[in-house]
Amino acid sequence: MKHISIFIISSLLFISQLSFAQTQDSITYKERYGLTIGTDLSKLGRSLFDDDYQGFEVFGDYRLTKNLYIAAEIGNEEDTYNEENLVSTAKGSYIKAGVNYNVYENWIGMQNIIYIGARAGFASFNQNIEEYTVSSSEHYFDPDVRNETKKFDKLTASWVEMKAGIRVEVLKNLYLGAHVQLKVEVSSTELNNFDNLYIPGFNRTYDSSSVGTGWGYSISYMIPLFTKTRVQKID
Repeated sequence: MKHISIFIISSLLFISQLSFAQTQDSITYKERYGLTIGTDLSKLGRSLFDDDYQGFEVFGDYRLTKNLYIAAEIGNEEDTYNEENLVSTAKGSYIKAGVNYNVYENWIGMQNIIYIGARAGFASFNQNIEEYTVSSSEHYFDPDVRNETKKFDKLTASWVEMKAGIRVEVLKNLYLGAHVQLKVEVSSTELNNFDNLYIPGFNRTYDSSSVGTGWGYSISYMIPLFTKTRVQKID
């Protein structure tokens, strides 16, 4: 009888250990889903230190699935092109919308993202030429500088852009981030004998190219709306 009792106890211990080992093959935890809102710190900083620029941008994204987010940005910018032969100011608003895809596999309990994304952008703005020098092949006279203001109103532009960035949770639900952008202009209002030198949301334009770039730093906060249970295997 004693041997039977020992056998039963040993069997139960073995079964319990086997069951415990099986449960440790994976860990169950909850991931937060919600709306993240934030602002571009680089635009705010440039507004403070660059006399030729004023601007801001707010953005938001919503997590649809484990890795997919819908995202949008809206902003307003005023930029003055101030060179020796030309002074021109562009001012207006823009909106961009698209998606981000997280390519980073977080450690358990972390919600940082490294993402790639795509956007469609649209801007409505005006441009004023405040001073310009008339080009001339004659060098015997002083430059012909015109101070008359020329206004171009109701201008529009559209573009597509690819975006890559990182967002790190520094406190619970509070994130710092950085990103870069590559943009391709799709359309813009044509001006008579002049080019759009700056498009809000797109940045500087150049004579022979429809390609633009951008970068920025951000701070954002995620408003948790619900959680989803996730099971992660342990190797």
